[in-house]
Amino acid sequence: MTSDRILIVEDEERISGLLSDYLKKAGFETHVIADGLAVADYVKEHPPSLVLLDLMLPGKDGLEIARELRAFSQVPLIMVTARVEEIDRLLGLELGADDYVCKPFSFREVVARVKAVLRRVRQDKNIRADKAVILDRAMYRAEILGKNLDLTAIEFNLLETMAGSPGRIFSRDKLMDVIYPDGRVVSDRTIDSHVSKLRRKIQDLIPDREILVSVYSVGYKFEPPAVD
Repeated sequence: MTSDRILIVEDEERISGLLSDYLKKAGFETHVIADGLAVADYVKEHPPSLVLLDLMLPGKDGLEIARELRAFSQVPLIMVTARVEEIDRLLGLELGADDYVCKPFSFREVVARVKAVLRRVRQDKNIRADKAVILDRAMYRAEILGKNLDLTAIEFNLLETMAGSPGRIFSRDKLMDVIYPDGRVVSDRTIDSHVSKLRRKIQDLIPDREILVSVYSVGYKFEPPAVD
């Protein structure tokens, strides 16, 4: 059993009640807040292990709350949203969310995601690929050869996945699973576009080295740069 306390920020009583029931069955303690105005003060006084934060709330919406929380806390944050177009912003550097769940959702899936995020943030925060790449998931911060990379969350997840297994070829389908865990159907061009943007950002810092390599008709692989 775990003593982790999950803060559920949700104004629909039926949903918050079911989330609380499922999380308690999984061994978590829970606390529910229905008004967005009360969240920051509660987190300051009673720091939870993780916050499940709905996007649409009375008093103050989830985006504003996320910004407010990140001003003083790195508590793991899972956003709950029906607005798919907000996903990149929710997971981006601006808000620093750790994951998201789209409505309607499976309550068992939410429990699984809570466990996964808590497990991830307790692992070593940094990934080093031959000392050339340093990734800090807690801060969504990336460095390559000592230079800061300004990445979106999707770009960070792509780099983290490929840098974690240098030389391994990742298919587009595998990368889709990484950046769209909700199983949305997206085209190969979407993956290619994200990788292209990530590659450009890396090349802006180290233009003389190719780090993300395209493997024709298969996918992509990460080749760590040599450390001078």
